[in-house]
Amino acid sequence: MNDDVVFEAERRRLAAIGYRMLGSTADADDVVQETWLRWHRLGEDGRAELDRPGAWLTTVATRIALDRLKSAQRQREEYVGPWLPEPVITDDDPAESVELAESLTLGFLTVLERLGPVERAVFLLSDVFEEPFAAIAPTVGRSEETCRQIASRARRRIREERKRFEPTDGDALLHAFVQACMVGTLDEFRKVLADDVVMVSDGGSEVHAARRPVLGIERVARLLGNLTRRMPDDTALELHRVNHEPGLLVRRGGRPWSVLALEAHDGRVTAVRLVLNPDKLQRVADL
Repeated sequence: MNDDVVFEAERRRLAAIGYRMLGSTADADDVVQETWLRWHRLGEDGRAELDRPGAWLTTVATRIALDRLKSAQRQREEYVGPWLPEPVITDDDPAESVELAESLTLGFLTVLERLGPVERAVFLLSDVFEEPFAAIAPTVGRSEETCRQIASRARRRIREERKRFEPTDGDALLHAFVQACMVGTLDEFRKVLADDVVMVSDGGSEVHAARRPVLGIERVARLLGNLTRRMPDDTALELHRVNHEPGLLVRRGGRPWSVLALEAHDGRVTAVRLVLNPDKLQRVADL
């Protein structure tokens, strides 16, 4: 098989690993590009000696992402306000499994931020991408048994911090959410928000946003109502799937102003995640 065909067959998987490791499509693209360069530097003879080219590409991409993540984590320690991953519109991207869909949600990616780089890589490779520990061990420079222990600890931490993922009827939930925002009353918000709902806003250093999560239905409802009332006349709302959850793209003057994703359980929104940082909205500008 042509070597370029081999690489292209793995491109989507490599990008998926890069994004879940780094929370940025731009960084994921860089991971794929660097992997491609190393693939070609290997030479025709070197590539011919590979028993499992896909496994080699996965190992290289993961190591590149690991190096980038170590640097990114230092930068995120100095980040202004809450950090959220760069949102991705997934309208035309049906997940191959519930595990793949959950691993793309903003809430899941935020929990992954609390894992160390190696812990994150081991967990993603084992539990999301179903790589055997025999392949994971040399990728991260640990023994197979150590990788099993790392994956077990990571799995336990994620279970403790997240409710079980529930695929949601996005259209119905989104329409109810938008209706509540437009009406603006607490009674209307009670139809769609859970009592213990949390709202997280990421504006970075450029855009004013809540510097801490907003907790509870009354405070979240008040904030959403205020934001809605202050929207100028040139505001437009677009309903989308954002990281495989119900979401909105908000435009002002035709340009992306924010992207919002809703996490829901038992028919109620339990988390609202709002990305306002313009650096994280560049990839949705052309939608």
